[in-house]
Amino acid sequence: MLLINIAGIVLIATIIWWFWLYKAKEATVGENDLVITVENGTYSPSRIKVPAGEPVELKFMRKDQSPCSEILLIPDLQISDTLPLNKLKSIRLPALKSGAYAFHCQMQMYRGEIIVK
Repeated sequence: MLLINIAGIVLIATIIWWFWLYKAKEATVGENDLVITVENGTYSPSRIKVPAGEPVELKFMRKDQSPCSEILLIPDLQISDTLPLNKLKSIRLPALKSGAYAFHCQMQMYRGEIIVK
């Protein structure tokens, strides 16, 4: 019985950490030739900071063979593009207003966010 209670507490702590305390890896465009890696079910970094009012280019490297990782969608910008396996792919973004823009795969299993300031 004690073991079940301990397992329950660990599970609750993990859920709290994952949904409320976890901070995604973050980077700023222009830092050391930033490349967003698509691997193991994630975008890394998954939070990208870009300057407002300037067009930018995001570079993606897809290492994950999953079919879901092949398509990149940025719905708010009406961008849909294919990411080739093990090849660098550049996605040009227009000058954006301040705000947050989500990007994800076609099934929304891989998720990221573009933060414009």
